[in-house]
Amino acid sequence: MSEGGTERALPEPELPAPSMPFADEPSFRLAFQDPDFLLRDELRGVRLMLELLKADIAQDEAAIRSTVVLFGSARVVDRATAEARLAAAQTEAERALRQSAWYEEARRFARLVTLGGQKRGICDFAIITGGGPGIMAAGNRGAAEAGGKSIGLSIVLPREQAPNRWITPELSFRFHYFGIRKMHFLMRARALAVFPGGFGTLDELFETLTLVQTGKIRRLPILLFDRAFWNRVICFEALAEEGLIDAADLDLFTFVETAEEGVEAIRAFYDLPVLAPQD
Repeated sequence: MSEGGTERALPEPELPAPSMPFADEPSFRLAFQDPDFLLRDELRGVRLMLELLKADIAQDEAAIRSTVVLFGSARVVDRATAEARLAAAQTEAERALRQSAWYEEARRFARLVTLGGQKRGICDFAIITGGGPGIMAAGNRGAAEAGGKSIGLSIVLPREQAPNRWITPELSFRFHYFGIRKMHFLMRARALAVFPGGFGTLDELFETLTLVQTGKIRRLPILLFDRAFWNRVICFEALAEEGLIDAADLDLFTFVETAEEGVEAIRAFYDLPVLAPQD
């Protein structure tokens, strides 16, 4: 400890000289420099804590006070990509071109939220995505085009996905554990914007709905973009009619069609004069 009580940084440890006894023995390595030791099953708790703390501390240092979670499919492409595919495979590209409307709306939504929320050095309503392509890239791209910060939470998968290039570099994180990644999605969340997606998007949506329904997290705006898509994929009303959820649970989410409707829903939920940081 220093005289002022501040903890000193640890000096860089010197590696043992080759001639030192036991220099080649794994047991002689410093614990925090021993990857084989850190990857043992017994150290899983330590690795979980490291994944939790690394992203949490970095976001605190970047003045991220609250977030707006943006979920959606990694398979949706932007209009330029869709138009290029149209020439090669008409049927596939026509579907991609239709879905590109989701990309562009996610991009506009993220831009509007960022313009309204990031002022005076504080980042309220910062866009946070899964860090990959598709709708996730659209969200990070919209925030970048607005000149703001955005976060990407990538996950190690059998088919590796590189983080998209629109994420704020110091806020691009990589996770092994889905559970810790999901915790980071919701730790600062003040809204959830869900665009059409597959199993991953549905998993994240229904986990959040369950947490709100059961009172495990505070209520927040859950925005489902493109009502026609969601009504075709999921019959929420049937769940209520069968008594599997309460009729009141249908009020846990809101259908929206445009970026402006999404922003207005967040503003109205928190009774803000504008979408802006709260003092």
